[in-house]
Amino acid sequence: MSEEFPTPQLIDDLEDHPGQDNGRVVKDLLAGTAGGIAQVLIGQPFDTTKVRLQTSKVPTSAAEVVKNLLKNEGPKGFYKGTLTPLVGVGACVSIQFGVNEAMKRFFHARNVDHNATLSLSQYYLCGLTGGMTNSFLASPIEHVRIRLQTQTGSGAQAEFKGPIDCIKKLRSQKGLMRGLIPTMLREGHGCGTYFLVYEALVSKQINQGLKRTEIPPWKLCLYGALSGTALWLMVYPIDVVKSVMQTDNLNKPQNGKNMIQVARNLYAREGLKAFFKGFGPTMLRAAPANGGTFATFELAMRLLG
Repeated sequence: MSEEFPTPQLIDDLEDHPGQDNGRVVKDLLAGTAGGIAQVLIGQPFDTTKVRLQTSKVPTSAAEVVKNLLKNEGPKGFYKGTLTPLVGVGACVSIQFGVNEAMKRFFHARNVDHNATLSLSQYYLCGLTGGMTNSFLASPIEHVRIRLQTQTGSGAQAEFKGPIDCIKKLRSQKGLMRGLIPTMLREGHGCGTYFLVYEALVSKQINQGLKRTEIPPWKLCLYGALSGTALWLMVYPIDVVKSVMQTDNLNKPQNGKNMIQVARNLYAREGLKAFFKGFGPTMLRAAPANGGTFATFELAMRLLG
């Protein structure tokens, strides 16, 4: 590898956050919650469009989905099902960041040189563990959100009267955790990629002599945007399968009872393009939503000290 681009040396987490800082976990969780709320507020309109494209039973486009949504439901239709993720995604991102940071400390303690930076594979494993742990919370939250997002009726015609009613009905039919396996695969590999890309980009600034707290917010947004884009490029087909599973009939699934059956049925009906429905809105959402997530997290950590 050339001298102009040396082997990446990722930031020394112990330098910025000493292991004896007993309040660090609380700070990580609070900052992660703030990042999650920012992610929902920025990304929900894109996510609603994506889900409706993924689950549409007839050929359509993002423009048509947006047009029909505005015509039939108004601008507030983009924020259907927002209450659940606003609370839940804050908790999910909090878990992702909290477990990721805890795993960094775990690897530091196990490495021969406790003060050396982690390897690239260790940073990936930190993110993977955070994503897998988060899946058990993310799966039911996303299931409720997707059911509400794809619900076109309102008032007395609505199947679900709100998130609480939706949770109760899904639990009564033992379907609340549907889609857990694809969620675990998506979150595990996705978050491994997500945090690895972000830390590698931040490390370049550290190696040039900047402290983490000196990196300007616009760069944090850029790095978060690139990390989010990398995440979705890696896992998007899995997300399509998950969305189809979570909008299918609970008692008599039309697309299959597990992710393998669903994937086979999707491919048989529409070919490879079935796994990329809604890809455009997702990639448009990835940059601003994840840029906002990481920038909010970092700035909240600076504020908390």
